Parts: sequence; structure tokens; C-alpha cells
Amino acid sequence: MKSKTSLSPLKSAMSFFEGVFDIAEIREKKANLQKQSAEPDFWDDQNRAQKILQKISQFDEQLEKWENVKSAHDDLEVMLELAQEAEDESLEDELTSLLSQYERALGNLELQAMLSEEADAKNAIMTIHPGAGGTESQDWAEMLYRMYTRWIERRGWKYSVIDYQPGEEAGIKDVTIEILGNFAYGYAKAEAGIHRLVRISPFDSQSRRHTSFASVFVYPEVDEDIEVEVDTKDLRIDTYRASGAGGQHVNKTDSAVRITHIPTGIVVQCQNERSQHKNKANAMKMMKARLYQRKLEEQREEIAAMEASKSDISWGNQIRSYVFHPYTKVKDHRTDEEETNIQAVMDGDIDKFVKSYLLHSIKQPQ
Repeated sequence: MKSKTSLSPLKSAMSFFEGVFDIAEIREKKANLQKQSAEPDFWDDQNRAQKILQKISQFDEQLEKWENVKSAHDDLEVMLELAQEAEDESLEDELTSLLSQYERALGNLELQAMLSEEADAKNAIMTIHPGAGGTESQDWAEMLYRMYTRWIERRGWKYSVIDYQPGEEAGIKDVTIEILGNFAYGYAKAEAGIHRLVRISPFDSQSRRHTSFASVFVYPEVDEDIEVEVDTKDLRIDTYRASGAGGQHVNKTDSAVRITHIPTGIVVQCQNERSQHKNKANAMKMMKARLYQRKLEEQREEIAAMEASKSDISWGNQIRSYVFHPYTKVKDHRTDEEETNIQAVMDGDIDKFVKSYLLHSIKQPQ
């Protein structure tokens, strides 16, 4: 049996990534950070220590992806030599399996190479907001919230709720979460946009089909070492009493905080903590993230397009559709990526859409 499989294209890809990732330099930087982490006064500055540990973790992730590629390459090369000499047909099946593993490892490395923008390695702040439609769209926003928290857990990341406003009957009026993980923003930014749902509404007594929309906004978390100029004169800070669904559990103090950045009109709010001080701190974190994201968008000359998409959470602006009836399918309109197992998607299995979008966007002309 003579195998038709060739390693040449994949070797070329591997050589390319050797040029993209300076593995020796990454190992050297990691070693230097590990030396710092072993110093006696390492934990004297908690913020600095956390950043160093996170950077070490990011280097570990890059090195692991590279080692996976090398291991898959070596296994495939050995099997290819055997397959070219042997007459055993079963080796061809094993060769095909190893080839698929090698391609997946290269794909993961390629994706890692794309997350090279300044903000990609940072934690992310995600806001989900329902469109028009009352309870139906609020329920859809909560379904997306569940999908993303499941996705975060699947990736081994963590999240914390900054602000959560429940709907009066069901669903949510608004939710903001902080996503904590290596390259969280780099991956999560693929989800920013309008998400469309088509289903038989559980809130319709006549069981009619409804279309609902919800918007997802994603911003990079701003580190303390990144300067985002916020003049206090440009801010209007309002406090109010936070409440749960239906007016229940009303707080006795004005602990909720709303901050308006007057020059841009950006508004953020937080009522998740009982302490006004903590709510204000979280709201300022959100405000800095929003302003930082705005700065990035202006640098890319995309601010006008993004503001236009924010203005209309409705038909024609969606990035992805989730159809439950009359058939089941999730389709990303930016890449044409599709998935018929809609329950898996709603349980957080969305990496194929994220990867497809990142691969698609990097190949588009700027």
C-alpha cells in the first residue's frame, strides 16, 4: 500500500508558525517571570503578582499548543513512514486519524497567532441587552446569558456578575459579567452583535412563532497600567435604590450607581452589590472598559459602523440566528458557519462559531 498522504503542506504551515512564535523567547520570558514569582517580596504587591501569574499562564497556554503540534507532527511522520512501506490497510485509517489530530493542533495554533492585538489577552466585560418585545426578548437575553456562562465554564474560565436586572415576568432586562481567563477578550469579541431567535413562544397562549432579538457587547477589561483619561468633570454619578423582580426586596439605601460620561453619552450602572462603594467601583471599571474600547474602535476607524449597529436591535442587523422552529439550526451570517444541534449550542458549545469568525475576520481586507 502506498499512502497518498503528504506532510509537505503541513510542514510548511509548521515552519510558518515557527516564525510567528519565537518559542525560545517565550520560554525565556516565562523563566524570567518565574524567577520574579519566587522572590520573597513577590506578594507584597498583589496586583503586580496577579498580573505576573496571569502572564505565566498565557505563556504556558502558548507553549502547550506548540508542543501539541510538535507531538502530533512527530507521530504522523513515523506513521507515514510505516504506511508507505506496509501493506496493512489498517495503517491508512490510523494515519488519517493522526492527520486529523495534526490539522486540529495546527488550527489551534493558527487561532492563537491571531489573538495578537493589544487587548486580546485581557479579561473581558460582556453586556447582554434584550431588544424590543418585552418578556419574549427578555427571556431570550437570559437564554444567551446561560449559553455564555456555560461556554465560559467549558473553557475553564471564571466569571463574576457585575450587574443583573431581572425582567418583571421572566428573563432579564440587562446583565453585565466580567469574564476571567487567558485571552478572554480575544475570543469573546467574536460574540459582539445582534443575536436573533425564532421559536414557538412559551408566552403565547396561541402557540405562534415569534422572532426575538438581543444584543451582546464585549469590551476588554482595562488594567491599572493602561491609562484611560476620565475627567471627573465629565461624569454624572447618580445613586438610586436597587430592587429585584416585581419590586421585591427593595433596598433601604441608595446603593445602586449609574454613571454617565457626558461627552460620549456612555451610560453604565451597577446594583449587584449592597455597598454603594463597591457598585461605584464596578461601574467605573465598566466605564473605563467602554472608553478604552471606544478608543480602539476610533483607531480602527470603525466607530461609526458600531454605533449604527447598536442603534437598531432588530431584523437585518443580526450576526447569528438561532432557529428552533420549524427546524433547528444555528447559523452565523458573517461566516455561514452552521450547526443543527441547537441544544449543544445553547449549552455553551459555541467554539466552532468563535473560531470560524476569528479565522474569517483575519483574512478580510482591512
